[in-house]
This record gives sequence, C-alpha cells and structure tokens, in this order.
Amino acid sequence: MNAARINLLPHRAERRKRAKRHFATEQISNQLGRNQFLKSEIGKLDQEIAEINKLKDEIQALLARKQIIETLQADRAQTVHLLDELVKQMPEGVFLRSIIQKGMRVQLLGYAQSNARVSTLMRNIEASRWLGDPELIEVKSAPLDKRRVSEFTMFMSLKRAPSDAVAAPAGAPAPAAKKG
Repeated sequence: MNAARINLLPHRAERRKRAKRHFATEQISNQLGRNQFLKSEIGKLDQEIAEINKLKDEIQALLARKQIIETLQADRAQTVHLLDELVKQMPEGVFLRSIIQKGMRVQLLGYAQSNARVSTLMRNIEASRWLGDPELIEVKSAPLDKRRVSEFTMFMSLKRAPSDAVAAPAGAPAPAAKKG
C-alpha cells in the first residue's frame, strides 16, 4: 500500500494568510466607515456649536440693548430734574446765558451781581438732590446793560435718580395707598 503523502501545511498556511488579509481588509473597511461616521457627527456638532455661539452673540447684543434702554428709562426725566433744580437752586441776582449738557456733565454760562452770588449758587448745587460737583472754571468782570457784573463759567454733574424717584416724574403726586 503505497499511500500518497501530501503535505497540507503550506496550503493551510496560505489559507491562514488569506484569512488574515481578508480579516484585516474587513477591519480597515469597518474602521474607515466608523471614521466617516465620526467625521459626519463632528461636522454636525461643529454646526451646533456655531449656532450656539451665534445665539450667545445675539444674547449679548440683546443684553447690551436692554442695558441702554434701562439707562434711558432711568434718565428720561433727567432734563426735567435739571431745569427744575436749576430754578430752585438759582439765587437772586444770578441768571444763566447758556446751559450745555453732555451726558451727565452740564456747563453753565451766566451772569451774577457779585462773586458771592456765584458762591451761593455753588453751595446750592452741592446741597441739591439732583445736582452736584460744582466746578468753577472762570469768573470775570463784564459789562452788561451799562453795569458791571460777574460773568462766570461753571461745570456741574447730574446725579442719577434714586430708584423711587424714577417711577414718578418731578412734581407728580405720590401713588395713593389702596384701601383693603
């Protein structure tokens, strides 16, 4: 009996190599698919992050506008208070030629019968609820209607309204208490 002896080891080794190559190719293909999926999801997340950042910017812009509106609301009666207080604080013998307001800073140009009257005006401004920080820039003698008067230039500041004063403009009656 002469049996043919066939060595199957090289054949099996070749089959294992092919199986490994096939497995590696399959793994690479699977990994490429996963990578593509991750890239797609990252792209979606990048879009969502961009939308979130855009919304944050819009929120900041709206908050800035809200702050401006609140400031305007708080200062809406500012001119009324300025003029009302100037009338109240103006001593006899002093009159204004010009009032220039820039923000919370006000420049007064005027005439007074004497330097003492200008000093009185400054003290009155300092004691005012709505005005403050008087700063005398210049006082000089000037002719006016054939008389010598003191011509002055002064700066002062407007004070922010207290929170209870914002609700009712100057001169408005306080809200009546409701009877229960």
